[in-house]
Amino acid sequence: MSPKLDPIQRHALMARFRSRDTKPELVLRRALQSRGLRGYRVHPKGLPGRPDLAYTRWKLAVFVDGSFWHGHPSAFKFGTKGAYWDSKIRRNQERDKLVTGQLIEAGWSVLRLWDTEILRDPAGAADRVARALATRRAVA
Repeated sequence: MSPKLDPIQRHALMARFRSRDTKPELVLRRALQSRGLRGYRVHPKGLPGRPDLAYTRWKLAVFVDGSFWHGHPSAFKFGTKGAYWDSKIRRNQERDKLVTGQLIEAGWSVLRLWDTEILRDPAGAADRVARALATRRAVA
């Protein structure tokens, strides 16, 4: 077990985690731009959950979920990190479901990508966005 950190050390450690413009987000944006899939907004303020990317014209919201923070089974096992982390990750997952539901209710399509899948296969992740966009464009 790692040593306990005092509040100042904990703050310094947690401040290092970015919430926007993370490496997976930048890799995805680069892959989308190389395919000519521009025209998205980055973290638009008016949408529930402030998606990482939003194609407002076609109402497609794209979220890049961190494997640990959003509870991917390969990165987070409930019951191993303590009650605080179990509760934190559960709240994150519940908020993800709530935000997804709100967006769908408002007529949006929602695409959630894991950070690890983007880093492992940026082209494949960009293909998923392209397919979702093609579906939305066909509807519009």
